[in-house]
Amino acid sequence: MDANKAPRVSIASRQVLADHIYDAVLDLLIDGELGAGDVIGIDALAREFQVSSTPVREALARLESTGLVRRTALKGYRVAPMTTPDELDHLMQARLLLEPSLAELAATRLDDQITARLEGAVHDLATAPLGPSFHDFRAYWQADERFHRIVAEATGNEFLVAAYTAIGGQIQRFRLFGGMRGVTDADHCVAEHTRVLEGLRSRDPARARAAMAAHLTDARDRALASYTTHPPSST
Repeated sequence: MDANKAPRVSIASRQVLADHIYDAVLDLLIDGELGAGDVIGIDALAREFQVSSTPVREALARLESTGLVRRTALKGYRVAPMTTPDELDHLMQARLLLEPSLAELAATRLDDQITARLEGAVHDLATAPLGPSFHDFRAYWQADERFHRIVAEATGNEFLVAAYTAIGGQIQRFRLFGGMRGVTDADHCVAEHTRVLEGLRSRDPARARAAMAAHLTDARDRALASYTTHPPSST
């Protein structure tokens, strides 16, 4: 047993390092210090954080799953390109097909523990700071994502959770490169999440489905409008 302890500690330590690097690079991306198309050097990051390349690679692989960075064979990682209104519309089409169904199913399986987690996410969303830097509004984005993930997990269907993960992981890229940097619609978003929560708490599948569909439709419309009023810039 003792022989197995050292590798577990090593893996845990490496994961902590990867988490730290993930958060640090995410800060650079969201705050615009790394722009669309910029090269992200693994060796340079390893030197900056005084670590081996392994946790850096793990962090960048996680960021790749969000769409924020892209890896090209033999060329390494770059920050993802700007998004387009068509891409955003396609993402929201996918969400509108999936997430109202998740809410509908979750409403039939809700228990006190899941309800408390959803209530906590809405509370955190409503009370999170909304300053200009990602450090300020990170908790807001996390509460938003957590709410939607809890709904997916409440279905009890691992395949639906995997489908949500594949789609939901792309949301940050559209926030970052779609003229939506920062938080500009908090009041709308909190009210919409509250209505979804009320639909789920009612145990009425149709009401929960309609509330989620209305939230995603309104969020899509606001995001598309932001492309018009604040078009993405590569600078």
